[in-house]
Amino acid sequence: MLIRISLIVAIVAALLAGALNIVEIRDKIDTLISERNDFHTQLTQTQGELASTKRDLAKTKDDLTQTQGQLADTQTQLTNAMVTAATQQKRANDLSDKLAKTSQERDDAQNQLAAFKATGLTPDQVGSLNKTLNFTKNELAAVQEENGVLQRTVNRLSTQLAELIGTNYVVTLRADLKGKIIAVDPKWNFVVLNIGGDQGVLNDGEMLVSRDGKLVAKVIVRSVQKDRSIANIVPGWQLGDVIEGDEVTPAHPAS
Repeated sequence: MLIRISLIVAIVAALLAGALNIVEIRDKIDTLISERNDFHTQLTQTQGELASTKRDLAKTKDDLTQTQGQLADTQTQLTNAMVTAATQQKRANDLSDKLAKTSQERDDAQNQLAAFKATGLTPDQVGSLNKTLNFTKNELAAVQEENGVLQRTVNRLSTQLAELIGTNYVVTLRADLKGKIIAVDPKWNFVVLNIGGDQGVLNDGEMLVSRDGKLVAKVIVRSVQKDRSIANIVPGWQLGDVIEGDEVTPAHPAS
């Protein structure tokens, strides 16, 4: 009998222990289910936020692309505006110059008209006077040219005459005559000058050679051409080497 009671007690204790374990397991299962539900809810919320963020990012990219396009258009418009402004400024400057030139021409024309009116002459008379003045200027230039040729001829003949009669003479040259040495032949001791008969150079005329204001030598002209002449270096007068570019002036300038 005692054994049966013990078995019954053991069975009851085992059932009680099993019931307690079942309760604990159910509580754990309920906790796990709750945690799973919470995780699922959080996952769903996170996925929704991620989708919203992706949509916002896509919209932001679209807005950025549109903004960049607008910026490029604005820069293009700005460049075009600057080019147009520069063109307009250049045009304004050109018009301003033309206006100033036109104003000056108008003032000159008004002054000329006033001067013309002050003469009391008719347009025909002024035209006739202009023709006469131009003809006179041309005649004067021709006479001056002839006088120059005649004067050079007189000087040349005077020199030849002095040589023929054998008197002691000194050939004088124009006081304002200046030239330069363009070639030097040290072997034959002669130089070539860049001035000739057209400038008033005469045969046997003596010229001083200088460099930087210092006397270098003296030469005497032996051959005269139209625009150049050949001269020999006078012995005893060479104080240094004569070189191209040295200046020459009359040793005996005419008074």
